[in-house]
Amino acid sequence: MKLGMGMMRLPLLDENDFTSIDYEQLNEMVDAYMDAGFNHFDTAYIYHDGVGEIAFKKSVVERYPRESFKIATKLPLFVITEESQLEPIFAEQLKNCGVDYFDYYMLHNVSGFTENAWKNVDLYSFIQKKKEEGYIKHIGLSTHGNSEFLEELLFEHPEIEFVLLQINYLDWEDESIESRKCLEIARKYGKPVMIMEPYKGGFLADVPEEAEKIMKDYNPDRSVVSWAMRFVANLDDVCVVLTGASNLKQLENNIHEFKNADPLNDDELKIIEEVSEIINSNITVDCTKCRYCVDTCPEEIDIAKIFDLYNKHKLLEIEEWTQFGNAYLNYSKLDGVGIASDCTECETCIEECPQQINIPEVLKDVAKTFENEIYGFTD
Repeated sequence: MKLGMGMMRLPLLDENDFTSIDYEQLNEMVDAYMDAGFNHFDTAYIYHDGVGEIAFKKSVVERYPRESFKIATKLPLFVITEESQLEPIFAEQLKNCGVDYFDYYMLHNVSGFTENAWKNVDLYSFIQKKKEEGYIKHIGLSTHGNSEFLEELLFEHPEIEFVLLQINYLDWEDESIESRKCLEIARKYGKPVMIMEPYKGGFLADVPEEAEKIMKDYNPDRSVVSWAMRFVANLDDVCVVLTGASNLKQLENNIHEFKNADPLNDDELKIIEEVSEIINSNITVDCTKCRYCVDTCPEEIDIAKIFDLYNKHKLLEIEEWTQFGNAYLNYSKLDGVGIASDCTECETCIEECPQQINIPEVLKDVAKTFENEIYGFTD
């Protein structure tokens, strides 16, 4: 099993501009990751508002020999409407990444949200052809669909060699995500699994105090993050655990936790069940900050950022001024951004959300919570 470096949430020079990659820090992160003995990088066409693959090229390809690393990227089903788009986009991705071939290439988020692409365009034949031509070493898919949907995909497309799945202890028995059941389906069809969201967008790195206390009472020397890493790092048939990092310290912590991820014992597994119940009772919005919704919002609302502030505010369980409401006010004053009340309920975001959140409905409560006289908003 390998620790993969996910390049979805890279360090930024301007936290409100996802194209402003902090390359000095990113290069330090890549060097630390490679020095630790790992070499699997994961990116995508749409990451960081379209510059994610280019960031990989600058920080890895231009600084390391090709044989020293593996690269995984994904065909952006979100933008595919006809077959004529496939060749140009694939060629653009090779150029963006600065490579002659991809080690792993996936259909990105095969689900009901992208069915216009995979139902109307022969994507599977295309990636199989690219593999035969030598431009791809291994073909796969990522999905946030449930186990029944995954089984249909793998039954109909035996050419798929691996799958990228959302797996963590919070989603293990979740009735919508079905992490455990999806892993079992992948095993049934003999497909190696890569894991995404092992920390569930940061939820499992910053758990409620009640949950943290239970973990620390059992083992004060273990970090909260270590429980999440140990859970995924010891699952059978998993080949890569992808973790994202927004700074060097986070990356170093990921490396440390992976290298020290001994199996959970029966008592610890019971504690994780208890912790999951506590976390679920405290989460207001189950957002992992993937930003797919942000990329398609016509009102340019940074939904992921707003939901993060909203979740943190709600955890305090107070109705007056908080630092998170103040951060929302500061965000609202930026040029060219939409605020929660700007939502027109077009529902484009719902179609893109892997977590199936009714985003327009939540934005109404965000507006009610943050856009009031306490924070200087007026009608």
